[in-house]
Amino acid sequence: MSDTELLAQRFEEQRPRLRAVARRMLGSPVEAEDAVQDTWLRLSRADAEGIDNLPGWLTTTVGRVCLDRLGSSASRHEQPADVAADEPGPAGPGDVDPEREALLTESVGRALDVVLRTLGPTERLVFVLHDMFAVSFDELAPVVDRSPAAVRQIASRARRRVQSGPPAPEMDPARQRGVVEAFLAASREGRFDDLLTLLDPHVVLRSDAAAVRRGGTDEAHGSTVVAAFFSGRAQGAVPAFVDAAPGAVVVRAGRVHIVLSFVVTDRIIGIEVVADPAQIAALDLAVG
Repeated sequence: MSDTELLAQRFEEQRPRLRAVARRMLGSPVEAEDAVQDTWLRLSRADAEGIDNLPGWLTTTVGRVCLDRLGSSASRHEQPADVAADEPGPAGPGDVDPEREALLTESVGRALDVVLRTLGPTERLVFVLHDMFAVSFDELAPVVDRSPAAVRQIASRARRRVQSGPPAPEMDPARQRGVVEAFLAASREGRFDDLLTLLDPHVVLRSDAAAVRRGGTDEAHGSTVVAAFFSGRAQGAVPAFVDAAPGAVVVRAGRVHIVLSFVVTDRIIGIEVVADPAQIAALDLAVG
């Protein structure tokens, strides 16, 4: 096995964890997969022999990639008044003990995704990498161009925001599923006004490249635009759970062709459309 093949194999072993980091940072399976691929490109161009702790290096690198995306994305407007969304600072290998790494439990995952959207990019990065993936403040400091003491303060502030997140009723899975089912019915029947009622005014719709080729839209913002897009559609969509959260799938000839995942609080604030077979295969789907 060549050095490149060995490096690729070691990267693939870390891919599920990197995808989990990116998913928490970006709130989108499609964007998360893109961020993981960007991380691989950075690794393939780096001096791998000089990396003492590959899991730690990959963790902080995917964090930088996500921070770049959050800082440059025009669709994200959340900025806490006391935290600036600075670009990442000088790169440096972040070593983290793999023994201490752990993914969030499924029971809090989707609710936390919604709460994380209230954090600015820097807060989100610090919270995800430190509180969820045990990256130390010293290792995070060069990533966000702050001192370790400042990073500690950012983490504390982010933790308070998360712990005082949206009220529990907005996160009730049964209620979320009801909102999604009502949305699918209104979409099929072309009830534009009902779609407006179910969508948050600032809802964001994103589709992967495969979905765009099938007539989807790359990205759309606002309830009026999204409602107009879905009015009369979703004819073949049936309710499903996507990564343990309410969603929908389009199944033809026994195979899932399209997946819709939703972020729901009191209304729908985000919709993700995935049609790429490889990305669909990576999702945890339960139809019905």
